[in-house]
Amino acid sequence: MPVTGVLACYYGLAYGLYLLDHNVELQDRLVARLKNPGNFQGAYYEVVVARALISAGFELTLEDETDPGSKHCEFAAVSKKTGEKFWVEAKMRGVSGLLGRTEADGATSSNPISRLVPQLNAAFQKPAAGRRMIFIDLNAEMNVDASDERRPTFVSKVNARLQRYEKTELPKGESAYLFVTNMTFHRELDALAQMVAIPVGVGIPDFNRSGHFRLYDVYLSDQKHADAHRVAEGLSSLLSLPMTFDGSMPATTLHGDIPPVTIGQTYCFEAANDDRSDIVGTVADVTVMEEDKCAMIAVNCNDGSAVILRDDLSDTQLADYKAHPDAYFGKIKPVSREAKTPYELFQFFMEAYTELPRAKAVKQLKLSDRDAAELSDEQMRALFCERLVIGVLQQTGGHPEMRAARDGAPVKSRPPITKWGSR
Repeated sequence: MPVTGVLACYYGLAYGLYLLDHNVELQDRLVARLKNPGNFQGAYYEVVVARALISAGFELTLEDETDPGSKHCEFAAVSKKTGEKFWVEAKMRGVSGLLGRTEADGATSSNPISRLVPQLNAAFQKPAAGRRMIFIDLNAEMNVDASDERRPTFVSKVNARLQRYEKTELPKGESAYLFVTNMTFHRELDALAQMVAIPVGVGIPDFNRSGHFRLYDVYLSDQKHADAHRVAEGLSSLLSLPMTFDGSMPATTLHGDIPPVTIGQTYCFEAANDDRSDIVGTVADVTVMEEDKCAMIAVNCNDGSAVILRDDLSDTQLADYKAHPDAYFGKIKPVSREAKTPYELFQFFMEAYTELPRAKAVKQLKLSDRDAAELSDEQMRALFCERLVIGVLQQTGGHPEMRAARDGAPVKSRPPITKWGSR
């Protein structure tokens, strides 16, 4: 069903609390702050940020905010991929009449970036033992269709103000991954929920900057800042609310359908009629025929034979498969996707050539022994795949959308969420 503002507010908060309780801990103090109108906004945004980080694969450590001895960030986040620890600060502009704020503690100005720099400075004043991630929500009005063609005016204002801040106001030696967000759930309860995120590297000059770059250089930068990119993806998924908080399949949990088979598991498949005996075997692979609403199951039988079995799918089972086609049968299976930009095509080649022999790459790139010695296997593979993309574009003349992407078009995630990158 469409995710309206009221659903995003209530179910989004509920799912955030569930994730905190399931993955970290749900502090009584946080719940008490949510129940207090004067403290609700800050606690609410912390839950939103925590949910994005947990979804992005981070482990959170909540701070003891009852300690009056020193200032500290809201919590720390450790990447499960890299093991790096980040200190997280989350702030949201207070607006009179919204989320419990009054004229005493909320802004009356219509300027969406009026609190951006003060809140950024306040975040930098909190001590951090490592790298920082700062989240600031503008809490501003936004047009009902925040698309590439109707980009909110505050996006350019945010980028321009942060550029000035970085040049003249950034405290010496400080840097942070900054995610400027704008949620309109609470403003438009009956309208389609929207959220935008602007990832910025404050004091990090090679993260998500405007300009024209080689695919090779973009890839190396993305690998260097992979944790921050995962956070951006976590933010972009905030309006994708699961029907079951524990991750179980709705068809099974809510409708009583039989769970899908798991690739690699052994089953006893009941014979369709009395003329045949039951089949015992291990599932080797599964292919879904969406038009026929069925799954074709390849089974290696215990007697040494192999068979293909058909399993009809209900509407709810098919919906579950479409929601998670790469993992529905218990084993990650890459699904085909269309490359709309040169970089997406580059990423496709990088996945396809994960086992590229180094000698083949050296030969194709015509590298000298000296140049080859200075490159790692991954760098060699990236150069090789970049060359493949160039060849495709030269042969096809470049798809219009690909040419637009090279000219710095913003990157849009699945609607109604939009995430703008500046490169």
